[in-house]
Amino acid sequence: MHSYVALLRGINVGGHRVKMDALREHFTDMGLEDIWTFIASGNVGFSPERDNPMALADDIEQHLEQALGFGVPTFLRTADELDSVITFDPPVPSGWDRLAASHYVIFLHEPAPESVTAALRDLESDHDRSVVHGQEIHWLTRGKLSESPLFGAGIEHAMREVPTTTRNTTSLRRLVAKATANAVSRSA
Repeated sequence: MHSYVALLRGINVGGHRVKMDALREHFTDMGLEDIWTFIASGNVGFSPERDNPMALADDIEQHLEQALGFGVPTFLRTADELDSVITFDPPVPSGWDRLAASHYVIFLHEPAPESVTAALRDLESDHDRSVVHGQEIHWLTRGKLSESPLFGAGIEHAMREVPTTTRNTTSLRRLVAKATANAVSRSA
């Protein structure tokens, strides 16, 4: 049986405040075990009784919408899947300083449809690049995210057809370390 990390969209942004204790309690109410949270932005680790990630994601979305009063798109990944996400090294365009570039990962339920990848290609510039890899889109931007012309409305418009949530790779590395440590402590 796998343990999962739920990447929740819209937690503690846009006026949707949820304390991590309350979020863990909601996951407990669903019969999930070994629950832990990582930073207050909607990252929840757990072990399920059944191993069907799409059904689990649907159940979590339904439960949280009923409990919180707003929709919470949910994306499940195992620690190994998250590790693969952060070890993927998208190419940096020539002329970019890799160390000055910001790297974000946009999570989807399934590989991006062609309409989304085409919209992202149309938005590429000297400041922003995206690389579709599996169920994730790696978004590279020169400098800080807030300096990107795509920050906010641009990327949201391109992704409007599919539910998504975004994390930066620095947080994802720390999240993978925590998920791996929790898996090791459960098996000990």
